[in-house]
Formats: sequence, C-alpha cells, structure tokens
Amino acid sequence: MGLLSGLLGNASTIDAGKLSADLAPILAAEESIEVAFQVIRDQFVFTSARLLLIDKQGLTGKKVEYLSIPYKAITRFSVETAGHFDLDAELKVWVSGASAPIEKTLRGTENVTEIQKALATAVLAMQ
Repeated sequence: MGLLSGLLGNASTIDAGKLSADLAPILAAEESIEVAFQVIRDQFVFTSARLLLIDKQGLTGKKVEYLSIPYKAITRFSVETAGHFDLDAELKVWVSGASAPIEKTLRGTENVTEIQKALATAVLAMQ
C-alpha cells in the first residue's frame, strides 16, 4: 500500500536510517532525523533542528530544492484534512518575515495527522 499511496499523492513514512545516509552531506553535525514523509517525489523531513521540504524537480528528479525552515522561525501552521468530495489535504506553514504561507498539497488523509503531530511537537518544543 505504501507505493500505491505514494503514487496517488498520499504521504507515506520514510525509513529515517536510509534517509540519514542520503542527507548526510546537508545535515549538521549533531542533527538527526526524527520522522520523514514522502508524497510522490517530494519529502517532508523533520529533524532535531528544522523542517526540510525537499522538492525533486524535472523528469529525472536530479534537480532538487532543499527548503530549510528552523522550527523557531515557524510562527503558525494549519492542516486542512480531506473531505468526502474534496480529496486534497493541505498543509500551510507561516514563517517569520514572510507574509504568505508555504503551502503543500497532500492527497487523501493517510498520515496527515502524523505530519501535523510532528510539526506541533517540533514547533512547541522550541517555545
């Protein structure tokens, strides 16, 4: 179900150990991955210090954008779950200094609550 969910746009959990090896060049010395989710080719990675939004672009996915958001910079966030007719769930994150939120769309409801819980845990720990 994980592969099918990923293809449909649902968030599926990624093995943190395997991802740690892939992200070793960009993680800080004492930084560790707490939990990570994948939606098609994009990833939401919650580390001990920041939220990494990884956007693989193009047909081959070789071009990658790494958006790093320190938890202390997140001023608020919202998660809108999917409904019966609207199958998209939506994550919005407001960052200090930016007027518009960062928006990500998720299909279905799988792991939307886990993403919200991970974000709440990380942001509230910085308070």
